[in-house]
Amino acid sequence: MEPISGMIHSPAAPAGVRETSIVQPPQREAPRTAAPVPATDQYVPEEAHTPCGLYWVGKDEDGSPRIFFDDPEPKTADTPPEDEKSTPPGGPEKPASGRGEEKCTCDTSKVDREIEQLKKRREQLESRLRTETDEARVRELERQLAQVDRELSQKDNDAYRRGHSQFS
Repeated sequence: MEPISGMIHSPAAPAGVRETSIVQPPQREAPRTAAPVPATDQYVPEEAHTPCGLYWVGKDEDGSPRIFFDDPEPKTADTPPEDEKSTPPGGPEKPASGRGEEKCTCDTSKVDREIEQLKKRREQLESRLRTETDEARVRELERQLAQVDRELSQKDNDAYRRGHSQFS
């Protein structure tokens, strides 16, 4: 509701005083640029660096798996490799291939002998079982034969041979 006379009726203003509005000239603001961008994280891609001093699995010339090593200090022509430093001048020479391969042999003869003994034992038990007439003795031979068959089935396979072979 607006007073008709335009007078201010407030306890702070004296009666009879008109309210005048003071108009201030507009202040000049700095010219606005684009809206400010909020601070956020950014992805900054790094240059791919070459690993140094790391081991990694790869395949050699033959296609078999091999462990490679990235040496942080590559060998130069003026410094001999460490293998050549450790051997005396009159010592044994390296193989011509330069790789220093080691050959391992797998010996399964001990396992094969054990399996052959079990097979012979089974044949003996079967022949004794055919000739035996006593019932108690027949049951005992059948029990021994079953035990030999179980042991033979456990040992006469590739997994057992690999697990119990000797490498040199």
